[in-house]
Amino acid sequence: MAHLGSRRGRVLALPAGLALTASLGFLPSGAASAAETSDAPAAATVATTGEKLSYVVNIEGGRWTASSVKKAIAAAGGEVVIAYEQIGVIVVHSQNPAFAQTIRQARGVVSAGATRTAPLSVQRDDSVGGDTAKLTAAEALAAAATATGDQEPLEPLQWDIPAIKADKAHQKTLGSSRVTVGVIDTGVDDLHPDLAPNFDAKASANCVSGKPDTTPGSWRPTLAESDHGTHVAGTIAAAKNGQGITGVAPGVKLAGIKVSTPDGFFYTEAVVCGFVWAAENGVDITNNSYYTDPWMFACKTDEDQKALIEAVTRATRYAEKKGTVNVAAAGNSRFDLAADEILDKSSPNDTVPGERVIDPSVCLDYPAQLPGVVTVSATGAKDLKASYSNYGLDVIDVAAPGGDRTEYQAPGAPAINGLILSTVHKGGYDYKGGTSMAAPHAAGVLALLKSTHPKASPAALKALLYAQADERACTNPYDINNDGKIDAVCEGGKEKNGFYGAGVVDALDAVRKR
Repeated sequence: MAHLGSRRGRVLALPAGLALTASLGFLPSGAASAAETSDAPAAATVATTGEKLSYVVNIEGGRWTASSVKKAIAAAGGEVVIAYEQIGVIVVHSQNPAFAQTIRQARGVVSAGATRTAPLSVQRDDSVGGDTAKLTAAEALAAAATATGDQEPLEPLQWDIPAIKADKAHQKTLGSSRVTVGVIDTGVDDLHPDLAPNFDAKASANCVSGKPDTTPGSWRPTLAESDHGTHVAGTIAAAKNGQGITGVAPGVKLAGIKVSTPDGFFYTEAVVCGFVWAAENGVDITNNSYYTDPWMFACKTDEDQKALIEAVTRATRYAEKKGTVNVAAAGNSRFDLAADEILDKSSPNDTVPGERVIDPSVCLDYPAQLPGVVTVSATGAKDLKASYSNYGLDVIDVAAPGGDRTEYQAPGAPAINGLILSTVHKGGYDYKGGTSMAAPHAAGVLALLKSTHPKASPAALKALLYAQADERACTNPYDINNDGKIDAVCEGGKEKNGFYGAGVVDALDAVRKR
């Protein structure tokens, strides 16, 4: 069985595995005249024989600038897929190998870059790595036999629910149906019997192309695609309906916002679409358990990569401005995100990865390291940092259960597996582990906070989340596998540190009015 976190899954969960997170930028300001046009070459002189790639073009000013830049895009051999003029981001396809360099010279363009290194036509199997654990029929029957009158049949196996006091919170409230959590992920199976009661189809969409598709069911993953988003959704808001499991906030609504390609890539244009869709369709909290492909860390010193960071930053800031709190997974590579340097061996992951040393203050895991995004590390059943979880002082905001190898952090009876049990394909339930699983616990607590304080702003909700978190002192020395070697060093004090941030999220405090 592969070691948890042996490689960092793009989707920040190890199928019994792990997960990751985010960063931000600025909203466009100022205005530009329609007369500010580009010196881009005429379309007839532009090469169109290269591989078709997708780009984001970030502009300044408003609609007049957008109109001008669109003409420059066409002249440079680009085709506009969609223009998010509210944030100044235009999604473009082009077969001109020099498109990015050309369009950067156009007036009104702040930055532009290719969102991928593989052409749009490429399809490949690059599924998320990590361990998975199946729930057996015998385990399910045994759990149901021990469930008390107020528990769901499989709830005795959910050690994570009492770990954040969600079971006690449910005695007060299950959360409000007026609160919606958007799962920006691989898709959500809204036909699952534990998710269907809380699913909001009107707030759901498929954003894979960078342009929202609201065709009924477009937000669902196929059976050939990852059930990662479905698992995340169950942790947030699986219904209290007498079957299966319970979510952290089983009374709130869920929206599925699919941003992952069939091969599991989360590209910038899809992520931008996801945040803008959430912002404009009544989503109160988004959960983001992934990093944006193809760069595990996108560097502001690279012309392409800095454009990707800026596009998603604009989208996350727009969402927050519209009232949405964005939550992201910190990642599963055991990296200290506050270190001076990190060795990245996996980027770009859609063609041939190289090896590079990056500065995580300049090269960001996004959206997790973006300003304003709630970055979540993972804990195991013994309340210690999970073996795989990224960490970092002043990077991690809070911690939450993400699970860990049972041999490292075994849960107390009647729970039997150190990973997180939740909803999967075909109406089933299985275990996964990762910061992908930690983030939805924090998103669920934020949903309970929003239910308790419906008029609270995103800033106020985040402040409450941090203030109410249960403080955890640094775990030093940290030798999670007891092999005599220090696996990580935690910096900071009890009130805030690199392993746990402000502490472990607290669902019970979230439902107390004070």
